[in-house]
Amino acid sequence: MEENIKKALENIRPYLQRDGGDVEFVDYTDDKVVQIKLLGHCAGCPHAQATIKGGIERLLREEYPDIASVEAV
Repeated sequence: MEENIKKALENIRPYLQRDGGDVEFVDYTDDKVVQIKLLGHCAGCPHAQATIKGGIERLLREEYPDIASVEAV
């Protein structure tokens, strides 16, 4: 599952990079939570939580419904 998540994040990455940010996969927990780290401009952005929940989590869960949530660490 981790490799699938990493591949999916590669598809999301260009959109974040256009705004000077990036995303890094950290872990996929036993509770089916994807842990990521936002980098660059995304790390301190006031809209980071919206990017995670409304963007990254939504896209990952569409592709992999078993994912419970996506959280920044």
